Amino acid sequence: MRLRRLARRDSPLASPANAVRRDAQEDGRNALVARSGADPFRTERRLRWRDHFSLTENVLMLQHMHGAHDGLRVAQLSDVHVGQATSAVRIRRAVEAVNAEKPDLVFLTGDYVTHSPKPLPRVRELLAGIEGPVFVVMGNHDHWVNAPYLRESFERLGYTVLQNEHRQVHVKGAPVTVLGIDDGLTGRDDVEATFRGAPVSGTRLVLAHTPPTADKLPAHAGLVQFSGHTHGGQFVVRGLTEAIFRRAGQPYIRGHYHVNGNQLYVNRGLGFGFGGPYLRRGSEPEVAFFTLRQAAVSAG
Repeated sequence: MRLRRLARRDSPLASPANAVRRDAQEDGRNALVARSGADPFRTERRLRWRDHFSLTENVLMLQHMHGAHDGLRVAQLSDVHVGQATSAVRIRRAVEAVNAEKPDLVFLTGDYVTHSPKPLPRVRELLAGIEGPVFVVMGNHDHWVNAPYLRESFERLGYTVLQNEHRQVHVKGAPVTVLGIDDGLTGRDDVEATFRGAPVSGTRLVLAHTPPTADKLPAHAGLVQFSGHTHGGQFVVRGLTEAIFRRAGQPYIRGHYHVNGNQLYVNRGLGFGFGGPYLRRGSEPEVAFFTLRQAAVSAG
């Protein structure tokens, strides 16, 4: 499947409104230093490398979305993996970064924990306070640990959890249909149930933790699927990483793809790496932002 590069800006800044900068230290290393504002999770202002992530800017050109949604802004967080695999400061900074951009919609696309149930109560604590309509789907690790607990936690925060369901939300005076497909790796995905009774036109955005779910969507339907799961390859060795993922049935690793006449974006994820127990190379943790633009419908 051909990979199409989006127009996007990668930024190493890990706090909202460019509130941090790289600072050269006396020992020659780079560190992230907060310019202003107290951090409730750390009294000192210095941010360690393990707290770092990138902000990415992406433009999605859509032919079939509602005209009122030209310029609509979406933020996506994925694969947070609360616990020892991810710095709590990184998670809270990511939430702040999302709120600073004031997106119209926020998507959380799975794997909020890893293997242990111990971090479950912290998921709600660390992901609380996201502003705007927030939609959530579950990942394979969530089902392996305790998906019902996580669903209740997110609903108590006022977020909308979708497990083979869809919802409509009015944004900029027109409806957006958000279709949330449950995790495919654990066999809980049901595309037919998710789309049953949903509008067949207008702005339709799909959430699914595993990228290959895109292969199951109605073809040439003008859909965009937002996914995670792969961590962008986690430890990237050119050629080898792609071959391993393809062999594992994961041909979509990171970034933007066209799949059967629809679009797919695979988020690199926020967790797993930089100071945790899992090595990460060549795939920085990511908070992704999207601007939806209306594309001209081609004749014929």
